[in-house]
Amino acid sequence: MSRNTVDTDSGAVEAEGATPRPGYGRLLRTPGAWTFLIPGFAARQPFAMLTIGIVLLVQHTTGSYGAAGAVAAVTGVSMALFAPQSGKLADRYGQRAVLIPGVMIHAAAVAALVTLTLMGAPLWALFVAALPTGASVPQVGPMVRSRWAALLGPSGPDRDSDPASGSDPTSGANAGRGSGRRDSSSLLPTAAAFESVTDEFTFVIGPVLATALCAGVHPAAGLIAEATLTLVGGLLFAAQRATEPRSDRHGRRGGSAEPRVSALSVPGVRVLAVALLGIGSVFGGMQVSLTAFAEEIGDPGVNGLLYGIFAAGNMLAGIVCGAVAWKIGPRRRLLVGYAMLTLAASVLWTAHSVPLLAGLGLLVGLCIAPSLITSYTLVESLVPASARTEAFTWLTGAVALGQAAAVTTAGQLADAHGAGAGFLVPLMGTALALTTLLVLRSRLAPKAPGRVAARGMSHRAPVTVD
Repeated sequence: MSRNTVDTDSGAVEAEGATPRPGYGRLLRTPGAWTFLIPGFAARQPFAMLTIGIVLLVQHTTGSYGAAGAVAAVTGVSMALFAPQSGKLADRYGQRAVLIPGVMIHAAAVAALVTLTLMGAPLWALFVAALPTGASVPQVGPMVRSRWAALLGPSGPDRDSDPASGSDPTSGANAGRGSGRRDSSSLLPTAAAFESVTDEFTFVIGPVLATALCAGVHPAAGLIAEATLTLVGGLLFAAQRATEPRSDRHGRRGGSAEPRVSALSVPGVRVLAVALLGIGSVFGGMQVSLTAFAEEIGDPGVNGLLYGIFAAGNMLAGIVCGAVAWKIGPRRRLLVGYAMLTLAASVLWTAHSVPLLAGLGLLVGLCIAPSLITSYTLVESLVPASARTEAFTWLTGAVALGQAAAVTTAGQLADAHGAGAGFLVPLMGTALALTTLLVLRSRLAPKAPGRVAARGMSHRAPVTVD
């Protein structure tokens, strides 16, 4: 009989006799996976294209990086505040019910922002248009992660197909499944890594595509493409109802839903949100500072190349992280990876040539993916399934909020002191987040599978904690 062991220092949980972690090939052969992966990739482009598209358009019309960063910051803050509410609504009412109106509102809001900017509207009007633009960004990444959890998790196909559970095996993501899938939960770490790699690939494609369109077609072309991809990809993603997780409302009708909790009430989620605020400061600081650096040297086109190299480092590191069978716990991996990220960000401000900045950007990119992957992996063990989409959106919103603050700060520094000063923002953001992680690392220890949550009275059956 297998037994569980917990390493309380590292947060690692090992299962004796566990099978080796499967690879990407087996994950991608999961029935129904490709039906939501392809439209999901297109629909998550806003997160990668929106900020840089706003910065390039507003800077073109106003001539100020500070003003461009401020408008982008309003968008990011709006997204960070509304994203968790979107995730909570998706958990309660279903992804389709939230996504369809959301992508339509977003497309209309982007169109309004583009029109006002090109008309030379005052800055306050751009702020007003930026609010719904950010608030309506579809949270497709967290929704995709929730679909993986529904497809692969132990609380998904197998448990839902058990008549004793009181659930309906024919609804939502449970349709047509329930047999031959009892070891699928071993794919959850691989799915977390795959999604982080996909996010990094989005950051390779999105900013480069937006920059190329703004520089080669029209300053507004990047935002127009972002709104189009959001609308088309979002509607296609929402149409994939067979893999949509069952909503909390339907679960409660069947009598099998977990008690409703807020993801933010979990201490570990709050700590992870701070960590991702720091990562957002890297994204925002790099976007503005690289743009300012390219302008300083008189070669705006090199901005897309430099950011592409930075984002490619994220993607390559993510691929490697997903393929490694780690022997240390996720909490220790996060601390080590974040320390490396802070160290790499500390030398960005010293770069004064394209080759050196490209090399340092690649190094910083390589250090981001391990921290992102581990943060999302920890959510699986810290948060109940009924609040998982909300938890993912809190982390996504934290990245957006950190990015918004960094865009504003880096824009002001770049205007006043040049691109080199803007590169100090990633260092400050990651250093503060690392300090928080070190102080509050005990809150990131995941619970062991099968741990008894309530005991002490002989007549009470043990209750396992998710």
